[in-house]
Amino acid sequence: MIRQTVKDNNLEAALKRFKNKVARDGVPSECRKRESYKKPGIVRREAKEQGIKNARKRNKNNSRHD
Repeated sequence: MIRQTVKDNNLEAALKRFKNKVARDGVPSECRKRESYKKPGIVRREAKEQGIKNARKRNKNNSRHD
């Protein structure tokens, strides 16, 4: 359970800090992930595609620095 205290009646700043804490804990991404069921094969396929995409980005960035 995330708690955020309000200091000096500054509700906007407290709300901003709360949203940052929630996002850092991964709550929004976890909710999106649990919205619908994905078959294990689809999850593996998407993870593999994401890994390939990230590897291409790393290679692209590394080639610029050489």
